[in-house]
Amino acid sequence: MTEQRTHQDQLDLVRSRYADIATGKSNSCCDSTTESSAGCCDEGATAAIDLRTAARALGYTEAQLAALPIGEDLSLGCGNPLTAALLEPGMTVLDLGSGAGFDSFIAADQVGDSGRVIGVDMTPEMIARARANAADHPHVEFRLGELEHLPVANDTVDVILSNCVVNLVPDKAQVFREAYRVLRTGGRLAISDVVRVGEFPAEILADDASLSGCISGAATVDEVTRYLREAGFDDIRIAVNDRSGEYIKEWEPGSGAEKFVQAAIIEARK
Repeated sequence: MTEQRTHQDQLDLVRSRYADIATGKSNSCCDSTTESSAGCCDEGATAAIDLRTAARALGYTEAQLAALPIGEDLSLGCGNPLTAALLEPGMTVLDLGSGAGFDSFIAADQVGDSGRVIGVDMTPEMIARARANAADHPHVEFRLGELEHLPVANDTVDVILSNCVVNLVPDKAQVFREAYRVLRTGGRLAISDVVRVGEFPAEILADDASLSGCISGAATVDEVTRYLREAGFDDIRIAVNDRSGEYIKEWEPGSGAEKFVQAAIIEARK
């Protein structure tokens, strides 16, 4: 692609990519099924056993993995936002860009039957997979919607999770404004995403696969911090994983993506 993408172009590109992943027509953002690809936004490219191997490499515990529907190939991201979520029984959790439900089901196990988990994703095919996976989980709900316009009421959520999705959204500032709107006072944001640590070369910026593959849409730490502050958040903490290049380099082998983006855990409070 040589012309500048419009807002709708980017949404359509990402939606199409993840619809194909959900229906098995395309591989994950890393286009690899090797163990070395652990950590990319894996949505259906690998067998469940490989997904769990990748999840362990990102810091998911055996207890967390035990909460997943048996044999389901769900989703993965670029880190484990649940390490920062500090979930407790009875909480209401919102998972932004929930895919087929990987983090949603782990969160549901942690908040228990007295809690509630809402997953939001803009891809109908992903929502269909997630709802099928949730058949035996009555306190997990998946809603079709865009992160810039959340189908969630004001002041109703205790913790917001997300895993390598905000980078895919054109208007990141609007995502954080929406997150602030739906959180209760004292509520927390705990997300894993990629941040830009170098200037992208023109060929990466022009590459549709780099955008939909969790690379060229990344914002800098300073930009993310500004978006969060302007939305109203306090206690902002962004911890960059400087070892994440070990798996990011496998997302688009040979592109040098690991020189331009790194994974990070982003926390903030309303």
